[in-house]
Amino acid sequence: RAPSPAPSSTSDLAGTHRRPRPRPSAARGARMSAALLATGLVLAACGKEPVSVPTLRLSAADQAVCQRVVNAVPVTVAGQSRRKTQPAAALGGAWGDPAIIAQCGVGVPADFSKTASCTEADGVGWFVPQSQVDDQSADVVMSTAGYRPVLQVTVPAHYRPSGVAAAMVELAPMVKRYAALV
Repeated sequence: RAPSPAPSSTSDLAGTHRRPRPRPSAARGARMSAALLATGLVLAACGKEPVSVPTLRLSAADQAVCQRVVNAVPVTVAGQSRRKTQPAAALGGAWGDPAIIAQCGVGVPADFSKTASCTEADGVGWFVPQSQVDDQSADVVMSTAGYRPVLQVTVPAHYRPSGVAAAMVELAPMVKRYAALV
């Protein structure tokens, strides 16, 4: 049996049992739009990439102290929410966008000396290079240079001036509790 020719117009379909495809209703369109919007919001909320924190080789003792420091960091720093870091074993934390980054176990800053000026917050001395103190448009890299292991915190200029002080105060309890004053 030969195949029947294709209908040439919609009037040729009148005798068939095919139903025309229904048009989407306004309610169905609204539901689809709402679902897509909700999906977009969820993806946007989860869209921040993890912050990279370099992995450092530390002594077993420093590794243990840094792990305790990292486990104790607050959920927020300078009003910014905690972010994931990578690799998962990184000894640091991150908050906000742009990220405030704390890393435990770094070396003593090259421009630090025992007579260097430090800013004290909640009983912990923080070394900030004078050039960063003077330049309010610069990111601040501050360190607990008088403690071992050293905690280094990078605060983007975006958060100056109050974010620097807030980070010092909010991270000081972990330093006092776990790191040794030298």
